[in-house]
Amino acid sequence: MTDRPDGAVGAPPAGKPAKAALAAWIGSALEYYDFFIYGTAAALVFNKIFFPASSPATGTLLALSTFGVGYVSRPLGALLLGHLGDKFGRKRVLLATLLLMGLSTVLVGCLPSYGSVGVAAPILLVVLRLLQGLSAGGEQASANSMSLEHAPEHRRAYYTSFTLSGTQAGQILATAVFLPVAALPQEELLSWGWRVPFWLSAVVVLVGYYIRRSLEETPVFQEEVASGEVAKLPLAVLLRDHWADVLRVVVAALIASVSTIFTVYALSYAVNTVGLSRTPMLWVGVLANVAAVITIPLWAKFSDRFGRKRIFIAGSLGCAILIFAYLGAIAAGSYLWIFVVGIGMFGIVYTATSAVWPSFYGEMFPARVRLSGTAIGTQIGFAISGFLPSIAVGVTGTGRGAWLGVAVFTAALCLVNVIAVATGKETYRVPTAQLGLKEPAPDRSEAGVPR
Repeated sequence: MTDRPDGAVGAPPAGKPAKAALAAWIGSALEYYDFFIYGTAAALVFNKIFFPASSPATGTLLALSTFGVGYVSRPLGALLLGHLGDKFGRKRVLLATLLLMGLSTVLVGCLPSYGSVGVAAPILLVVLRLLQGLSAGGEQASANSMSLEHAPEHRRAYYTSFTLSGTQAGQILATAVFLPVAALPQEELLSWGWRVPFWLSAVVVLVGYYIRRSLEETPVFQEEVASGEVAKLPLAVLLRDHWADVLRVVVAALIASVSTIFTVYALSYAVNTVGLSRTPMLWVGVLANVAAVITIPLWAKFSDRFGRKRIFIAGSLGCAILIFAYLGAIAAGSYLWIFVVGIGMFGIVYTATSAVWPSFYGEMFPARVRLSGTAIGTQIGFAISGFLPSIAVGVTGTGRGAWLGVAVFTAALCLVNVIAVATGKETYRVPTAQLGLKEPAPDRSEAGVPR
């Protein structure tokens, strides 16, 4: 960081927050389009294509498990890509994650079915899913670090929130692409229709690569390089000095359980158990994510003004309550309440957490280990959350009353999340140069930093 004449550490050089946020938004949308079309396919068709020899319930369980497998490799991706991002820069990781995700997704669309090659088909599916997870393990953390380190100190939550609104946009695109595909006759859907969204990823990769290659490295990282402060072994520094914050992020990241239950379990439960139509359930996801794209930057603005913790906790508690209403509406077969509660929970309430965590987690760590700390902490938490759909099916069964156990399980994880966030440090007024330091930093409003 820049030294002032009085010896204090000053603010980093001015960045380009709007350009960094836009690149993060677009790149994240493209990256998570790939990731979420897999989740939709796992919920709707993979049980019939890759596990047809199993009973319907077992086939659904196996298909949802392949979705969770992608979360297993995410912590490994976080370890590898976090190290590379803290040692060699954020930009290189952003390009690598996009290319790896895109190639893996296109190849999923080229896989033969179980009927053609037998057990080799699901094995290849799992391998490609692992590669998707490896890529996703470094995507959000690198995009968040890029945005945070370019952002003005009093608007860090706002600019970093564009990474998560990009994720929601990717979900919209993924679900929207599946709407006409899901409406195909069953024979066409299972033969070629499901492959189209995966093939379209080739276009996504080209656009994303063009955008991300023009990114500039963050001023914070450039200054670290110039001053020789880049850690030789970021992981060692992280685990030695910041292990408690990594653990806090792991627990806080369990809030992602709400997303996986909403996007994967609830869809599968509604279609395969309750017998609701695929198309309306897909539209719930589309409209909820449209609302999320709007509400995420609004919640982030509130966070920059009133603090990270109170916004995050309000969102977690709201989800703990509304998950009962949403799954209950599905069990009752009420499309009206499914839409009202689904959009309210996932498009408005859950987004309070999505808006805050990109800045809140990143602000726990100094720049030299920020990408590693954020990536490892979130991806371990996300890995746990990724298996929740299959755990929910296995623990509570597949009957119409199974939703109550799933709701209790999800609400309990939300409350654990609240404890982790409530016991953390408030960081929204800490100057960027002093983030992650052991000594408490002065309040920015008292230090004369504009708000």
